Amino acid sequence: MINVNLSVLNPLEQQIYAKLYDYSRQHSNIRISEAAELCDCSVSKISKFVKKLGFENYKQYLDFLYAREISSKEPSDELTRISKFIDGFDEKKVEELITLIEAHDKIILFGYGPSLICAQYFEYRLRTVTNKVIFAVADEISISSISDESTLLILLTVTGKFHTFESIYNAATAKSCQVAMVVEEYNTDLFKQCDHIFWLSKYNQPNDLLPYEKSRTVFFIFLEEVIQNLMRKNKAAIE
Repeated sequence: MINVNLSVLNPLEQQIYAKLYDYSRQHSNIRISEAAELCDCSVSKISKFVKKLGFENYKQYLDFLYAREISSKEPSDELTRISKFIDGFDEKKVEELITLIEAHDKIILFGYGPSLICAQYFEYRLRTVTNKVIFAVADEISISSISDESTLLILLTVTGKFHTFESIYNAATAKSCQVAMVVEEYNTDLFKQCDHIFWLSKYNQPNDLLPYEKSRTVFFIFLEEVIQNLMRKNKAAIE
């Protein structure tokens, strides 16, 4: 992504920009040493001018100057992964989770580490689109004390490997609470730790990342789609 901003240039840099632009109209290419000589400055000054203008290097600046296709870095692995996730997004999972939410009077959201932050955010978001009792909790004792047969517990986890949910699941089911798990990466160990499981992505994050280092972007995309669908249902009901 390139952002060319001429307003950040000082008067000398604006002169460099104008000289090189005018020179490029008459010449097919400009070496960086030639540009420095033309503008009566050092090569390092030209390099700094190019970076300040918003380009990665002098070659990329020349591509811009001559209206050629601009070369840029390959997109990050994370952006590629997210793009693939969006391309194969499964709306059925959204509807299935909404059905579960609508079937319960109370919703508890829980996760460990960064997943808890996501749970707290969606506690707020769900409160704006439903009349249900919504809690994001940070410990197992709270889950046990407030869950009952009208409760849906939603567990958020990227890998399910940071900490087992087995004791939480046992405590919740002892109160006749249903447990759904929203998990990004496939992990068969999680089958016995919930009643409903939503596998979100076929594209795992790098294995060298620890669970708390992995992004929660897929959570936000999926759960925001749940929120948007609930908002549309609310508007349709009013109309």
